[in-house]
Amino acid sequence: MSDPTSAGVHDARLSRHTIATIIAAVLTVAGIVTVAVLPTSYVRFHPGTTVDLLSEDQGRERIQVHGHATYPDDGELRMTTIQLTPPGDGIPLSSALRGWMSEDDSVKPYADVYGKRDTAGSQEKQAAVQMSTSQDVAVAAALIHLGIKVPMVPVVGPIERGFPADGALVERDRYVKIGGQPIRRWSDVVRVISHATPGKALAFVVERDGKQLTVPVKPRRVGGRTVIGVQRAFDFKMPFEVDIHLPDGIGGPSAGLMFALSVADTLTPGSLTHGSRVAGTGEMLDPEGHVGPIGGIQQKIAGAREAGAELFLVPATNCDEAVLAHPGAMRLAAVSTLDDAEKVVSTYAADHRAKLPTCEEVLHDAAH
Repeated sequence: MSDPTSAGVHDARLSRHTIATIIAAVLTVAGIVTVAVLPTSYVRFHPGTTVDLLSEDQGRERIQVHGHATYPDDGELRMTTIQLTPPGDGIPLSSALRGWMSEDDSVKPYADVYGKRDTAGSQEKQAAVQMSTSQDVAVAAALIHLGIKVPMVPVVGPIERGFPADGALVERDRYVKIGGQPIRRWSDVVRVISHATPGKALAFVVERDGKQLTVPVKPRRVGGRTVIGVQRAFDFKMPFEVDIHLPDGIGGPSAGLMFALSVADTLTPGSLTHGSRVAGTGEMLDPEGHVGPIGGIQQKIAGAREAGAELFLVPATNCDEAVLAHPGAMRLAAVSTLDDAEKVVSTYAADHRAKLPTCEEVLHDAAH
């Protein structure tokens, strides 16, 4: 005969064990969910939108020119963008894991992307300034490329935080004199600063808001060079007006090459693309048309691929990252200047199977 008392004890113990197991499972799931949603110190990069600069927006050409003849093109010249986590607390672990597993996304440490004082507002303001400057340089480069004269004077460009110019000069200040030397071109700025004594105050006479003022700046020795932490920029006297109309929220300097190509094409009879769908990226470093590196090259290649581009222009200085991208059937061509880019597009437009400069060739030449 069974003992009802002992059976009751066994059932009670079993019930408590089951309850403990359920509680442990719930806590485990809750822990996993909590960890998955907690912010990490990473930033995720996604492919962004692309914009055909030769297209119309609500019946208006994106490239608007006043005072010069314009000509249509039946193809596409697309600028590319990326989306990335804004400054703040970083991304949840779940998002970081999806980024790491994605062929087109990338995940980078927060500190490699943002500074401690960066905010969404400061980044938006900086991107807007960079976009405005990028368009100015790109338009000037396009006009100079076409043989049109563009008078220009050097001005204070973006200022690096923590460097001598930070807090002393203001972006868009126009250089008048440095150390008593008149400044007429950018080479004058480089020459005077490079020959200055590090740590000794140098008098900068600049024009700001229509007034001249003198500001002392102490150059610093960094990486074997004497610097103040200011990037190159210019104030251009355009011979006619060129406006570029983009969707709201697009900023940064990386569309400079595509701006310049589109403006040059718009001002030139005939079609540069001959109906081809071309995309690309690259900062226009100067009015001479040199192309500089940008961030998020792999995501921009992916965005262009999804938009149906047939050819993508890669800054040669981004080739080490570009070769890791997934372009699909889209061809990649490496360029270093606006002249390079125009030649590549016209060559491709004439023959889609033509030989083009590749990133593999760029990397091979660099290694040898």
